[in-house]
Amino acid sequence: MLLNCDIGESFGAWTMGLDEQVMPYIDQANIACGFHAGDPLVMHNTVRLALQHNVALGAHPAYPDLQGFGRRPMVCSPEEIHAMVLYQVGALGQIAAAQGAKLSYVKPHGALYNDMMRNEAVLRAILGALGQTTGKLALMAMTTADNEPLKVLCAEYGVELLLEAFADRAYDENGYIVPRSIAGAVHHDSDVILSQAKAIAEGGVIQTISGKPLTLEADTLCVHGDNPESVAAVRTIRQALMA
Repeated sequence: MLLNCDIGESFGAWTMGLDEQVMPYIDQANIACGFHAGDPLVMHNTVRLALQHNVALGAHPAYPDLQGFGRRPMVCSPEEIHAMVLYQVGALGQIAAAQGAKLSYVKPHGALYNDMMRNEAVLRAILGALGQTTGKLALMAMTTADNEPLKVLCAEYGVELLLEAFADRAYDENGYIVPRSIAGAVHHDSDVILSQAKAIAEGGVIQTISGKPLTLEADTLCVHGDNPESVAAVRTIRQALMA
């Protein structure tokens, strides 16, 4: 089980996250591309930090929503989404290439990620963009109770699929993460986060927010490093997975 983290989300004089502290414990870095967070210098420095720790590079494109941190849905046409993904992936890809590295996957951020999972037109726009990027970039997408439609679409576009689960988010009965606006959507107890991470890694059963059992198929586990407690949780998860 790989660990991935949304990272490189500082902007100008504003620092977001504890990138240097969490990077040693993860396998994949989802690097912001400037639309919801990040800027050219932050992108450059984040790529350099990831390479120092042998962490795979992934683009983390979003809707153009700096003020809302990319978490607000936007009404964009498939053509707009296709172009904005190409634009962001291309920018990060060139920054990586300047340091002798390549991107390996794309994980959309926030509202774009959620829209992709529920709107086939959005998903097709993103898959079409991935098919036109340099190199064979995989798509990191949310695992649910039924991944077959997602697998079929990725196969249609010839895009590798990385199924992602979350250690610190509550799930509903359909295998979707519960919206942050609902109480209990985010786990804060480190023991709960660790227990859920281990259950997912072992192919076991987790509990939905309503208490029903749910089994999730996953290739990679999303963790967060935006405060000292979350970094400690990532370190504990890494140690547990290694054990």
